[in-house]
Amino acid sequence: MAAFKIHDVTSAPEDARPLLEKSLKAYGMVPNLHGVMAESPQTLEAYQVLGGLFEATSLTAEERNVVWLTLNVRHECHYCVPAHTAIAKGQGVSDAVIDALRDEAVLPDARLEALRAFTLAVVDKRGEVGESDLNAFYAAGYGNRQVLDVVTGVAHKVMSNYINHLADTPIDPPFQPFAWTPKAARDAA
Repeated sequence: MAAFKIHDVTSAPEDARPLLEKSLKAYGMVPNLHGVMAESPQTLEAYQVLGGLFEATSLTAEERNVVWLTLNVRHECHYCVPAHTAIAKGQGVSDAVIDALRDEAVLPDARLEALRAFTLAVVDKRGEVGESDLNAFYAAGYGNRQVLDVVTGVAHKVMSNYINHLADTPIDPPFQPFAWTPKAARDAA
């Protein structure tokens, strides 16, 4: 596996330094993922901009966290599951919802479960969702705008999940209490 440097504000390429300063201001630290992405300032900027755009979608904070954690778990991202567990807790998502997402279990709220199922359909079917997938999503009260918002969330998480796989990004200390093992690996043990 390729070795990726985890940059800080002083070691990053010059164009990435203001982006890392933005991360430092937003999180009180430079997350290791951002430090890895800083090798390509354009990658880090794309991730930050897309993340901001996803946060501005019509989805609520709880719904965005459902999309993020659903994707992180499906992609078995060792870094993003703990990071987004901390984020979800910080944004007031219930432990029941977080635990169900991490355990790949049915969510305790039917509307959120419809969102989780639709998100999985989008990623698993590479956007080739069927009419039944769309109808179930619409029946839960979502519309075409939310279909597109989910796709934005997928794009955002593909960047981080894939980069974390490539870089084997170490989990930051604040996220370590939420370390996670995929259900398949837990079941096999």
